[in-house]
Amino acid sequence: MSTQEGEERSRTPGYVALHRSGELGERARRLWGLLDPCVLCPVRCGARRLSGEAGRCGVGALARVASACLHRGEEPPLSGSRGSGTIFFSGCNMRCVHCQNHQISLSPGDWTELGAEGLAEQMLSLQAQGAHNISLVTPSHVVPQVVAALEIAAAAGLELPLVYNTSAYDRVPVLGELDGVVDIYLPDFKYGDESSAGLISKVGDYVSTARRALHEMNRQVGELCTDGEGVAWRGLILRHLVLPGGLSASEQVLRYVAARLGSRTHVSLMAQYHPPVGRDLPPPLHRPLRPSEYEAPRALLGELGLHLGWVQDLVSADIYVPDFDVEAHPFEP
Repeated sequence: MSTQEGEERSRTPGYVALHRSGELGERARRLWGLLDPCVLCPVRCGARRLSGEAGRCGVGALARVASACLHRGEEPPLSGSRGSGTIFFSGCNMRCVHCQNHQISLSPGDWTELGAEGLAEQMLSLQAQGAHNISLVTPSHVVPQVVAALEIAAAAGLELPLVYNTSAYDRVPVLGELDGVVDIYLPDFKYGDESSAGLISKVGDYVSTARRALHEMNRQVGELCTDGEGVAWRGLILRHLVLPGGLSASEQVLRYVAARLGSRTHVSLMAQYHPPVGRDLPPPLHRPLRPSEYEAPRALLGELGLHLGWVQDLVSADIYVPDFDVEAHPFEP
């Protein structure tokens, strides 16, 4: 085998090989077993989802999809020149009061319910539209449904890198079933202390859970790898959204990343916090991020040697506000 052939094979998504060996189907079957009673995510709500009962996430046996589109507003290695093939799932295992996707996270029953075949068709359609990857947004509560759909899509020719865009509130055993399935992990490490997580997102064990999940993700895919055009095909990109009033405890987040995940970690520091329209939030979540609140985390990146990644401008708060009532694209008017 030539060097070029070996490199091309290494870039082939792992789920393709797992499909060919039959392992992908086996993993889907094991994951389905976690839905009844449901212990799929760290909440372990115990809902009988295979019997039609909705879990804490608001979703039963079938995934619900709010939008599937080419998204050009992600990090450059994901959006590339043609866009990321993004599938927004409705429902969520967290209850973030400030969620910019609250239209779909808190009202999962209002969106399209799809079986594995329908979800596979969406993946294949995004590939046909030229997407650089298939990006799953908020997938933690629908992992079995996703893997079942991948089995169908891989058989039909899907061969794009798979992106797992998550809050990082994931169970390590479930992530273990995704080893070799997910090519790019895109977690949002939301908080540096448990008190904020409990107050804002209604989960009291977020930080400890997310740290374990991040280490597992990093173990699986490692440092970000890109092709000659700068498009990612494997690796970890860690996001952190800075919140008003220091509620995200950004210093603790960034210090942990530098010390435990390493300075080669690609960090995407985000300033796009925007108070959700129509929701009455307590101070300081009722207002946008102030420049002075963003400057300290920006400066800390350099101090800690976290030079790989991206830093959003403060004007991002006015740009990245989705509207899922717009059928064509939630980020376009």
